[in-house]
Amino acid sequence: MRCWSTPQQSQSRNPNVLCKMPITCKSKCGKAAALKRPKTGDALCKECFFAAFEAEIHHTITSSKLFRRGEKVAVAASGGKDSTVLAHVMKLLNERHDYGLELVLLSIDEGITGYRDDSLETVKRNRDDYKMPLKILSYEELYGWTMDRIVSQIGRSNNCTFCGVFRRQALDRGAKLLCVDSIATGHNADDIAETVLMNVLRGDTARLRRCTDIRTGGGEDSIPRVKPLKYSYEKEIVMYAHYKKLVYFSTECVFAPNAYRGHARAFLKDLEKVRPSVIMDIIYSGEQLRFKDTVKIPVRGTCNRCGFISSQQPCKACVLLEGLNRGLPKLGIGKKSKGDRMIARQDQELALRERANLVKNDF
Repeated sequence: MRCWSTPQQSQSRNPNVLCKMPITCKSKCGKAAALKRPKTGDALCKECFFAAFEAEIHHTITSSKLFRRGEKVAVAASGGKDSTVLAHVMKLLNERHDYGLELVLLSIDEGITGYRDDSLETVKRNRDDYKMPLKILSYEELYGWTMDRIVSQIGRSNNCTFCGVFRRQALDRGAKLLCVDSIATGHNADDIAETVLMNVLRGDTARLRRCTDIRTGGGEDSIPRVKPLKYSYEKEIVMYAHYKKLVYFSTECVFAPNAYRGHARAFLKDLEKVRPSVIMDIIYSGEQLRFKDTVKIPVRGTCNRCGFISSQQPCKACVLLEGLNRGLPKLGIGKKSKGDRMIARQDQELALRERANLVKNDF
């Protein structure tokens, strides 16, 4: 049993006794506290922690009006802690509060040997545990490429760019295939705070304006995405999964160590040690940001090639895919003008080869 005591109690404590006086649960349920909430610092028993954690997510869902009765919702499932807890809590709250939602699991297989193939087994376990239909789409069937093959072409410096772009569009493709009304993702408070920091450091005002939105997309040509775990701390998600004994996959992606996000995450963890509320502070700051009217904001439309949502023509996914198929894997990395020059140079070389072949055939 875990407990907390004052310095005076610690000095007078019998070294053979683990605890002189257990701390009782702050909710005054009468039980001994089993944990300390990272978000609030409250000492709670497990049952009261579960209740508080679930109640906060319910409040997030209802106050933000994320869903409407009768809607079909795809829960983005990776097998990790966030998506597993999201699937568990969504099913629980849907039944407890009678949301009237039809829940399905949507998973993307990026084709990463030793990582995604193992995590998909966890997703299948979630399917059986929560009695939810599961749809798995792979990069191989959607794009003709796996991440293993892409990394062999591009190396490990920009691989996360390909994976992130393809994964976002793959979720849209899967959602359209399943005819769902929205996609619920497992983005937690830490993820959003990290994204705010990343966009500030990169000066990316377009993404900075929408990265704290609890609902993104929507409209005639796109399916909205919602973040029920927006205000849930990552540490509390881990604690919830641990005490609930939920089955999830915890291995990090083999290509992730070089990701730019990792630096933002390390910086955020250092800040959190000094100021525990820094995660929520950064999110609130991001929500309150205002930009000058002169700041150019990309207009979101649909790609003229694939028909999916994009703020450029063609979309980033189509540009990256074209680069891979042309043998120019770095085509979509960096400025568009650089990519245009690469295509023009390759087209020129091909034209010269064809001309040379024609001259050769004449003789």
